[in-house]
Amino acid sequence: MSIEILMPALSPTMEEGSLAKWHVKVGDTVKAGDVIAEIETDKATMEVEAVDEGTIEALLVEAGTEGVKVNEPIARLSGEDAAPAPQTEGAKAEAPKAEDKPERKADKPPPPAAPFQAAGETGATAKAPPAPVSDSGDRIMASPLARRLAQAAGLDLAAIKGSGPHGRVVKADVDAARGKAPAAPASPGAAPAAAAPRQAQTLAQLGIPEGSYDLVPLDGMRKTIARRMTDSFRDIPHFPLTIDLEIDGLLAARAKINAMLEKDGGKVSVNDLVLKAVAVALKRVPEANASYSPDGIAMHHHADIAMAVAIDGGLITPIIRKADTKGLAQIAAEAKDLAGRARDRKLKPEEFQGGTFSVSNLGMMGIKSFASIINEPQGCIMSVGAGEQRPVVRNGELAIATVMTVTLTCDHRVVDGAIGSKFLQVFKALIEDPLTMIV
Repeated sequence: MSIEILMPALSPTMEEGSLAKWHVKVGDTVKAGDVIAEIETDKATMEVEAVDEGTIEALLVEAGTEGVKVNEPIARLSGEDAAPAPQTEGAKAEAPKAEDKPERKADKPPPPAAPFQAAGETGATAKAPPAPVSDSGDRIMASPLARRLAQAAGLDLAAIKGSGPHGRVVKADVDAARGKAPAAPASPGAAPAAAAPRQAQTLAQLGIPEGSYDLVPLDGMRKTIARRMTDSFRDIPHFPLTIDLEIDGLLAARAKINAMLEKDGGKVSVNDLVLKAVAVALKRVPEANASYSPDGIAMHHHADIAMAVAIDGGLITPIIRKADTKGLAQIAAEAKDLAGRARDRKLKPEEFQGGTFSVSNLGMMGIKSFASIINEPQGCIMSVGAGEQRPVVRNGELAIATVMTVTLTCDHRVVDGAIGSKFLQVFKALIEDPLTMIV
């Protein structure tokens, strides 16, 4: 009796992921709860645990494979306690016996097992096309994903040099070949050409000769960022509101707070104070803590504030949940923990998905002002610039103050100019007089 281990959905929006690493090999015995693999999503690396006890019968997807669809078989587990693999009635009757299987050549290493396919399954519903053979009759070693991509692109696998173990053809090899090969005739309903060749052609059309640049493949995170930001900028009617804040009082308050927290090892940053002020302002102006949906405007009960954190290869927005109910020290501790685990890609999906409002701070990088793209479905995102000494006018006289520029980008379907302005007025008062955050 055997069961298939499927590619898990690690988040509600996950459609595919990369199988980064196997922690088991064929023949290993596992029990429920054992970590068997690591899966990379667009935002994090997650461990996959076995849910049954048994012996690893086959690893159907090799480590390092990208673009593995959710619910695609990645391994097969055998054992007396394991539930049988799902089969159609035709498969139960027609399943081939072990002695009927053709023998492989002894001088060739056995190719990795293909994903399970019931004997009665038609070619239209199969997980992958049959393993191809060369003109000499030898089986061409290729991953299931590579076979599907090659078939869809009309490529001959025998002509593709494999870079995987034992010369196995993997997705990257097909992608490379697809970039060089002439386009196959398009059939009705065929998918559009791959993104990489289109980009190369576009650069050539713009006068950048091929070979004068290195084309870095898009990983899952960069693809997701590109798609989400394009959708947001195109589909959301947004507008910016910009104000200047004097933060000398904030800096003085921060120094006193850190002196009080020093004995306990705590510390707050300017960004922590900004997060606290945003949480309080959203509580006082709840109309700004909203999201648009086709069914209506979602008025959120709490301020779940997402903070932008730069990581290798992209950006992630871990969330401080119910920030409006938390003190400054707790917000600072959570922000530090979340940012650290974000850079290590150790966040859980629920720690970076959702949120009701975002804050992006580039002040520490010397950026004076900027406007961010809305993190859908949130109604607003605040962009925080650097604090710097600037001349200001007080009572008709020039003075020097530390000024910080912030820009609020609003979804006009949810937050109009009046609501956005009201929020910024409240936020400005909190920043310029920090004591009002606790009143």
